[in-house]
Amino acid sequence: MKEWLTVATEYCATIIEIMALFIIVAGTIEAFVSAAWAMLTRTGGHQRRDIWLRQARWLVAGLTFQLAADVIETAVTTSWDAVGRIAAIAAIRTFLNFFLERDLREIRQRQRESNQPAAIDGPGLPR
Repeated sequence: MKEWLTVATEYCATIIEIMALFIIVAGTIEAFVSAAWAMLTRTGGHQRRDIWLRQARWLVAGLTFQLAADVIETAVTTSWDAVGRIAAIAAIRTFLNFFLERDLREIRQRQRESNQPAAIDGPGLPR
């Protein structure tokens, strides 16, 4: 029974890693095509920032899948060397994910602030 669980877990982790690969590759291809088009058409900074934001979202999704595969892989890992290796990889992925999420949150906040009309105190006087 334990052998079956080990094999199933390894297959599941591999399948999730493949999903993460597809997510990251799809996002990278989309970003590349969009960036190439933006350079050829000489679009503004807003469109370039949107391309970066979409790429960051794809990366966050891919990293999340990779972390899930790491968690599954630790369920059947028997050596401390392998656990340490998985922990180091998971820490790096978590670190990257944290900073990407933080950057995305900051940019969303700036976008919300720039889209809000100026508040007014009294007749026609900006606050």
